[in-house]
Amino acid sequence: MTNGFELAGKVSLFGLRAAIESFRRPFEGEQLVRQLREIGSKSLLLVIASGFALGAVMTLHTRSTLVMFGATSIIPTVQAFAFFLEIGPLVTGLLVAGRVGSGIGAVLADMRATEQIDGIESLSIDSFKFLVVPRIVACTLALPLLTLFMDFSGLAGGFLSEFASSRLSLQLYIFRAFSNFQWANFWPPTLKTCVFGFLIGTISSFFGYTTNEGAQGVGKAATSSVVVSSLMIILLDVFLIKLIFFMFPESAL
Repeated sequence: MTNGFELAGKVSLFGLRAAIESFRRPFEGEQLVRQLREIGSKSLLLVIASGFALGAVMTLHTRSTLVMFGATSIIPTVQAFAFFLEIGPLVTGLLVAGRVGSGIGAVLADMRATEQIDGIESLSIDSFKFLVVPRIVACTLALPLLTLFMDFSGLAGGFLSEFASSRLSLQLYIFRAFSNFQWANFWPPTLKTCVFGFLIGTISSFFGYTTNEGAQGVGKAATSSVVVSSLMIILLDVFLIKLIFFMFPESAL
């Protein structure tokens, strides 16, 4: 337990330092764009495919239950609320933690093991600001955008599944999906993924940047990044949901 609290403290200070450095000059714009491309565009296909499959499967299961109560007309509404409020943000966070988190941890650990970070610092370059800050900022910015793709691809998969079963038109599906939807139902759950992104970037960068086990630390850093990031996303999601319902009661409707 003591080791756990110590690790939590170190990661918190690491993240706080990154947050402060992200607002200080010089800004590593080129590195940020490169990391956004690496984290965002290369994760897009995985997110869209996963969202589409989840949407189709969820509609099939929902229909098999609601048909017994004659409530199949609310399937689009259930689909929209489920994805925008919880499935989209949580699943996107876990997918990015698995794909991106392991990559960040492994890359930084490999750079530490091969003394590339020491080489960067020998050139009077702040390795933390050059390597860590752009990755954390990119994760924070990319997660909400990826979540939107997950949400709408889930609705697309749900529509095709529903169309195959009932020949429901796209116009009517969209109307039913968003007829009871409010702005407060949309933006708090989407913006909470910024916290997920910051968490993934911070934890993954911490394990990679601070490793001191040489080549053996590369695999350990990648594994620890995925496991700890995923676990913290799940735990933090519970807290953020309660916080959102407290601050925006209308989002729970």
